[in-house]
Amino acid sequence: MVRRPSVDGRDRYSMLLASPKLLYIFGAKNNKNSGVCRLMSNYKRIRYEVRGRVAEITMIREPVNAIDMLLAQEVVDAYTRVRHDRDVRAVILTSDCKAAFSAGMDLKMIRGKSGVDLRNFLEVLYFGMHDAQYRLAKPSIAAITAPARAAGVTLAVSCDMIVAADDIDLSYPEIDVGVIPAMHYVHLPRQIGRHKAFELLFSGKPIAAKEAHERGLLNYAVPRDQVLEKARELAQDMAKKSPTVMRIGRDSFMRANDNEYRRTIEYVVDTICHIIDTEDAQEGLEAFVEKRKPDWS
Repeated sequence: MVRRPSVDGRDRYSMLLASPKLLYIFGAKNNKNSGVCRLMSNYKRIRYEVRGRVAEITMIREPVNAIDMLLAQEVVDAYTRVRHDRDVRAVILTSDCKAAFSAGMDLKMIRGKSGVDLRNFLEVLYFGMHDAQYRLAKPSIAAITAPARAAGVTLAVSCDMIVAADDIDLSYPEIDVGVIPAMHYVHLPRQIGRHKAFELLFSGKPIAAKEAHERGLLNYAVPRDQVLEKARELAQDMAKKSPTVMRIGRDSFMRANDNEYRRTIEYVVDTICHIIDTEDAQEGLEAFVEKRKPDWS
């Protein structure tokens, strides 16, 4: 059974989602794009469904799920929706786009923008995503059916488990356009070791799903047409566990493995916001859009 919100939002969850108690903050209070935001009933960048006791968040921004403010807000919003829905016991994040799970940030969010502008966006993409996942109280699974790039990888690794197609790759190509994959400085060295992480983050070269699986970045690498099936299998298995024990246990797991993660994210966000104000970063972004090599001489 698939449950979808009705067109006018008057499904049986509308009263829950409209509750003032569920207001939450995206970024600075005075910023029009990132102020107080209510849980949404209708989405433009994602599709929200519930199958059995598993919610599925499917990104639908063609052609490559470039992450703008609205897409980031809607994913965070959907996670918050999952948290407060007692009938949902696990969640899957996936994509409908054939070309990419997500190609990363929409360049309109950073091209020609200041560090202050970028920080408003990262308040949602990094801090909002981290906080929503941290407090989710239910297992989350990323189902990657196409290549993931840059901030698209961020969306995936924020989940508790990852299932990916065995013929795709992941990459952090920000360095090639004069910026940095800031969030991945925090988690990647812990997952695969400092030296391999440095190579990936500062060369921009991709890592194949099979190698990523061998190195512990992915839980499973399976044929592309089996990715969602495997993710659903994992989610349904998790959904059978005691919701109380899962909530308490996952909260404990998150605290035990936090290692001042959020504070470290704040530091690297400051770094990327400083970099975006440099001439080299803007030259790199302009060169990418104009399909030429950047002039960093």
